[in-house]
Amino acid sequence: MADRRVSFLELRRPSLLRGVALSLAAFGVSLLLAGFPHIERLHGSPWQWAALAAALCGLAETARCLQRRWDLYHAGVLILLYTELMILTMIIFLAVYPYLTTPKRISAS
Repeated sequence: MADRRVSFLELRRPSLLRGVALSLAAFGVSLLLAGFPHIERLHGSPWQWAALAAALCGLAETARCLQRRWDLYHAGVLILLYTELMILTMIIFLAVYPYLTTPKRISAS
């Protein structure tokens, strides 16, 4: 029997599936960490920065799939890169927004 490995798990080879799955998983985790289903109770979590790092790794993995010559595959990878940039923007927003909207108390002096 020949040793068959799943190409998704071979880290030396670029994989679109691995990059997109990593970014989507990081986005889902970031939504849950922010308390998403209850929009009135959005809260920040320091673990969202780990989700941001995972999304950056997914973006880098997708960028590895770019080819030198222009064709439809290259265009598809560019579209995926733009969607992953939107995911990064949403994760940064969910990580920073609760700290910007906390009410400041005015001390009576």
